[in-house]
Amino acid sequence: MRDRLLAAEKVKAIEWRDSTLYLLDQRKLPREQAWVAYDSVAGVAEAIRSMVVRGAPAIGICAAYGVVLAVGARLAAGGDWLAALEEDFNLLADSRPTGGHLHWTLNRMRERLERVKDQASPLAALETEALAIHESDREANLTMAQLGVELIRRHQGNPQVLLTHCNTGALGSGGFGTALGVIRAAWLEGMVERVYVDETRPWLQGSRLTAWELAQEGMACIVNTDSAAAHIMKTKGVTWVVVGADRICANGDVTSKVGTYQLAVNAMHHGVRFMVVASSSSIDMTLLSGEDVLLEEREGAELLDVGGQPLGALVEVFNPVFDVTPADLIDAIVTEKGVVERPDAAKMAQLMCRKRLH
Repeated sequence: MRDRLLAAEKVKAIEWRDSTLYLLDQRKLPREQAWVAYDSVAGVAEAIRSMVVRGAPAIGICAAYGVVLAVGARLAAGGDWLAALEEDFNLLADSRPTGGHLHWTLNRMRERLERVKDQASPLAALETEALAIHESDREANLTMAQLGVELIRRHQGNPQVLLTHCNTGALGSGGFGTALGVIRAAWLEGMVERVYVDETRPWLQGSRLTAWELAQEGMACIVNTDSAAAHIMKTKGVTWVVVGADRICANGDVTSKVGTYQLAVNAMHHGVRFMVVASSSSIDMTLLSGEDVLLEEREGAELLDVGGQPLGALVEVFNPVFDVTPADLIDAIVTEKGVVERPDAAKMAQLMCRKRLH
């Protein structure tokens, strides 16, 4: 299956070459495929904050390259470059505070920096580390795709009717995707009849990005409003909800795009299985439960404006970006280390002791 997934790859959103980070501007999709070049850590942080790039794994990868750019600039400036670099680490960490992969990546780059800081030129080693983080994410996604397909096959036969939320594909990762990677693999195996795609308000990552990715590969997908999901589960024969995660806690609680929690509640009511697909780097064992997660909120204008045009009433707005899905609503968490069914604290701890399967 790995070779078939590689052959089917059509979408790429992140490219590093000649000490410059190139990003496919996801704010302009699907109308326009525009690439933006970044050669400074401030530019990378702003790209993350303004959602030129989004998706937990993709944000983490970009942060790794941002560290490389920061080190290059601080070395060139001279002086106490290590002390000055703390400002750059903080800038990247604050760009999207909820994402577990972002903080995991920054910690990994910091650890690498600590080992090579006394070298005459540590920049090459840090660039190699960032490239390894990028490639490792692609490989993890390939492994998760295969594990997710095996899980679906074990629990239900063909054909599958799937429902997904937000964008968890190649646009939001180092390649192939997490939840969307599983959906792609199931499609290649001939297991999927159709995929329902929540539009995902207010940034419309589902209707703009996920539907675009699936259309690139000729997959049968149907876009629906977020509020239609329960009705679709009741009437359209949905067998699995397949979603990604931005952070997973030690007890198996999952932080993901807002709207995921209500999908899990509805799936439980309608007897639809619920799968979360995310790399182990999204698992934060220092967070005992979802109650410990800082949930990002964004500006109210995102809800009241459409395409820059104000349409909503000028009232107070609550615009959370993420919510927490309790572990007891989740049938399975799929990672590159393996699958945890009916997750709890003991099973999550056992998972984190395993080595990667790829």
